Amino acid sequence: MKIATWNVNSLSVRLPQVLDWLAANPTDVLALQELKLTDDKFPVAAFNEAGYQAQWFGQKTYNGVALISRSEGVDVVKNIPGFEDEMSRVIAATYPNGTGGDVRVIGAYFPNGQAPDSDKFVYKMRWLDALRDWVKDEMTRHPKLVLLGDYNITFDALDMWDPIALAGTIHCTDAEREKLQALIDLGLVDSFRLFEQPEKSYSWWDYREFAFRRNRGLRIDHILITQALKAQATACAIDRAPRKNERPSDHAPVVLTLGD
Repeated sequence: MKIATWNVNSLSVRLPQVLDWLAANPTDVLALQELKLTDDKFPVAAFNEAGYQAQWFGQKTYNGVALISRSEGVDVVKNIPGFEDEMSRVIAATYPNGTGGDVRVIGAYFPNGQAPDSDKFVYKMRWLDALRDWVKDEMTRHPKLVLLGDYNITFDALDMWDPIALAGTIHCTDAEREKLQALIDLGLVDSFRLFEQPEKSYSWWDYREFAFRRNRGLRIDHILITQALKAQATACAIDRAPRKNERPSDHAPVVLTLGD
């Protein structure tokens, strides 16, 4: 079973790239972030024609998330239950894992936070607390659970192209990392770090100053999995190829492979 995440930074712009990527990389569940379109504009027919089902939660101009899958998702939830939010940031569904069981998949577009002293940062902290409480509850009902998406948080210096210059900046603050650690403390595992990875492995690069060419990036797109899935994980990798496309997203897909 392959499960992937990709912030596409506008699905209307990047739809051909997503379809091409799925054709070359058959995936059981692909979580998308930053759709930047309303629900009525979601290209469900294009995904159906390509052999995929879709659940989506759109929003005009900003945000928006979706789950693209081989099998129809069930028990769909949009946004964090009990947390009042005008932003479309979370979508969850349960999928068969091919061995008679199922996997709960939560795709999320974590708030950016803008700056550590901003109102948007306060919102990010509140959102992260609410997410943790909900995921904790979800894990009691779904031992096999995947929480993936654009986290807008780095784990540590390995996730930063310049740990000294970026220390304390947005995505790299102690406060954000404490909230990320709180998710890990629930019993989740960073699947990327389960495997040996190339040095300076990043999933996002600024469009400016030739950041991708110079590999000045951040690893902020993560796939966390429960202990029950850890033994099934056989690979996790960042696919840098789509970042080389014409008019690419500033993010690259991250792909988790699960065995029997």
